[in-house]
Amino acid sequence: MSNTEYYRPELHLTAEVGVLDAPAAVLLDGDTWHVFHQYRPDPAAPARWGHQFSEDTPYEWEECDDVLAPSAEEAKVRAGSIAAMENGLHLYFTSVTSQTDSEQSTQIHLAHIDNLPATTADLSEDPLALDPQVERLGAVVTDETGAEAGINNFRSPCVVPDWVTHEDRDEGHAGWLMLAVTGSMERPGLAMLHSDDGRTWQLQGALRFEGNTGIDPAANIVSPRILRLRDEVDGEIHDVLLVTVEHEGVDISGYLVGQLHQAVFTVSSPFRRIDYGHDFTRPRNTTFTPGTMAEEERFDRAALVGQLNGIGRLDDPAKHLSLTAEGWANAMSIPRVTTLQGGVLFQTPAAGLVEQITHTHSAQSWTGLCEVPEGSEITVELLDAAGNLATRVSHRGSTLVLDRSMNPHHQGDRPASADLAEGDSDSLTIIVDGSTVEVFADGGAVSMASRVYFEGGCSEIRVSESGQASVERSFRRSAGSLDTSRLPDWAEEELDAEF
Repeated sequence: MSNTEYYRPELHLTAEVGVLDAPAAVLLDGDTWHVFHQYRPDPAAPARWGHQFSEDTPYEWEECDDVLAPSAEEAKVRAGSIAAMENGLHLYFTSVTSQTDSEQSTQIHLAHIDNLPATTADLSEDPLALDPQVERLGAVVTDETGAEAGINNFRSPCVVPDWVTHEDRDEGHAGWLMLAVTGSMERPGLAMLHSDDGRTWQLQGALRFEGNTGIDPAANIVSPRILRLRDEVDGEIHDVLLVTVEHEGVDISGYLVGQLHQAVFTVSSPFRRIDYGHDFTRPRNTTFTPGTMAEEERFDRAALVGQLNGIGRLDDPAKHLSLTAEGWANAMSIPRVTTLQGGVLFQTPAAGLVEQITHTHSAQSWTGLCEVPEGSEITVELLDAAGNLATRVSHRGSTLVLDRSMNPHHQGDRPASADLAEGDSDSLTIIVDGSTVEVFADGGAVSMASRVYFEGGCSEIRVSESGQASVERSFRRSAGSLDTSRLPDWAEEELDAEF
């Protein structure tokens, strides 16, 4: 970010030029973060896959050569996922061969990277150059795969390891599972597949649910992902199904908790929003290369990201102020360290954020431990460069509200709100980075992410109390601060969590 790019965040990943359509896959390899993302160099260009990496912390992103672009037979390449294996990475992606969005013909294709570290070295000066480390291996799931069951148009694959036995998950993994979107764009379905080697796939069937999902049967479920976490309450490993529900032109992203066996997902906790802000969508979990996570810890926590765009595929990037003013559109959320507690996901910013803020031009954060009785309020006002109110965050004890409607660029937007759990104390963390605002409350039980255009940047985070509310302790970080000491002990669980 330059001193004249007020909207581009410095800690959040964006496309250097063009439109970031969605993070396709996130990988942690030792201490190096990799993001493979679907993007367009300009709004009229066909979608392709970019690649960025950040060493030690996921806040200093550097662009690599692109990994995938449409071939002569393809109209575009769209989102997918990756699988980390002993001999490198498998990249599963959607190959689109038709020319219209309403009548797409899609297949799932495979590419492979043998030498991941080499993808971050010897980079081309051509912004559209393709990485020679990436080998395309062709189609692995086509209409023929689902012909007998009448399932077609496989796309948006999520690939995860399968279990040795469903009855005892502590025995480890064998083979691979794929969850994919199928059918038409107007009425998509979900399907499960299995492979022993990650290349030859057999259809297990259309995914069906047992139990109450909490999702309107008429709603479209898209962009699914499978996450496995050990619940800190019952000690069992659960499947967490991350989904985005398209509803009246708006994306609503959330999760269901349960057990997945072949093509049946048995629900134990129905749909719950993963983020209550205006702009978090298409959540993605992080893959780990072998050896990055200790076997005994691999289900204790995860790292999630999302796209900061509340409309998703129906969005018009030409209407984004960031595109017209600075040449880019959309950002990825900061990675969130995520745990499962009593069927609820808790999310906390990944480690390194607090110190990294001090090396930026304009990023800020505020964390407070508060007492907010019912009828009282902690108000946090975010001001632009001229001192005008651009956004207000209100903690009302049982409710958290993010209101940007007073901002001329967001005039008329309904405030985002979320219910908060009752407790003896209330925590609140707010991170402002360019045109992004992310809020975490109740130790990460509630999160909110919204795009906010600050004219000239955010100049101040101003906190006030009303009624019997009080801020018991607080902690600030701002750009250019010389104090890089560690967080106070009380704030460590609220902000800057170790992975």
